[in-house]
Amino acid sequence: MINTKRPRYAALVSLSGLFLSVSAYSAGTIKIDDTRYVSVGAGLRTSFNSVENGAPNGTDRSKDFEVDSVRLFVSGQVMKDVQLVFNTERQADGATRLLDGIAQFRFSDLLNVWAGRFLPPSDRSNLSGPYYIATWDFPFVQNYPAIFAGRDDGLAVWGQTGGGAFKYQVGAFQGRDGVGTSNQSDSLLYAGRLVFNLWDPEPGYYNDSTYYGAKEILALGLTLQTQADGAGTVANRADFTGYSIDALMEKKLGADVLSLEGAWYSYDIANVADAVLFDGDGYFAQVSYLIGTPVGKGKLQPHVRYQNLDITGAANERKRYDLGVNYILSGHNARISFIYANDDTGTTDINIIRVGLQLQI
Repeated sequence: MINTKRPRYAALVSLSGLFLSVSAYSAGTIKIDDTRYVSVGAGLRTSFNSVENGAPNGTDRSKDFEVDSVRLFVSGQVMKDVQLVFNTERQADGATRLLDGIAQFRFSDLLNVWAGRFLPPSDRSNLSGPYYIATWDFPFVQNYPAIFAGRDDGLAVWGQTGGGAFKYQVGAFQGRDGVGTSNQSDSLLYAGRLVFNLWDPEPGYYNDSTYYGAKEILALGLTLQTQADGAGTVANRADFTGYSIDALMEKKLGADVLSLEGAWYSYDIANVADAVLFDGDGYFAQVSYLIGTPVGKGKLQPHVRYQNLDITGAANERKRYDLGVNYILSGHNARISFIYANDDTGTTDINIIRVGLQLQI
């Protein structure tokens, strides 16, 4: 599902260090006893947006302030190696919705079991989300199905070796279901992912798409999702299959940090009509460069990203490039983003100017 408001929750540090990503910088912890604790945090993304021909009259630029995301993060340890995660997200209409509700059981590095609502095994962008990528907008070429903000209800088994040098994730999820959908047989969506880190490891279920020099990364990820009758309508249904390959290289060059990221996606729904999913291929390529010399209280990170989406049967490919610079004040916890984007669908060609502010605690 294409959704630009699809960030993961800010990972909260667990005592075991394996339940959640060690890339977490957020949250305060309240200790209950030697084995139980509660961690609480919050996140905010807000922006000013100006879109060509986006005003109500259809000819002037729009000028809008938006609250892109407001989140409350709650995590706790119930007993040794058993944790509970509860996170919420504010929707565009102002209503609050469950984002994550996860029961987490750790048996060993190689065997962790999660159940509830969370991000299924998917690509690096989805397992980072807009809070933890170098650009402001989530890539539209990512189109794995989801019930909300990239999440789904289900169960996953995952593990790691070498502290996160190799990771596997596999699970079963609801996917598309319900009365009136294509999935009248109530089949499940199955998802799996493998990650290989050749330089520094990335411990935990989640990942970042930039570490601002805290790690040197050379990583390759492979993802597959499939669901019988997961696309189309009751009268004209088809199986859904999606797979992707993603890669990240992040290298320190003295005080500077060079990041190269890319991903390729392929989706197959036998070209049936679907309101959300599509048949086709897409990819993105991105370069970012963190300048090590501080400017005031922060550092500058210029970046550029190109996306291309080719939907089967469409007359034109959709192409978009984003040019921007982040002002990094405190990693992913405090940053300001300035972006210029050009989005060409073949029938419309518009430019977008965006200024975004992200804070987490």
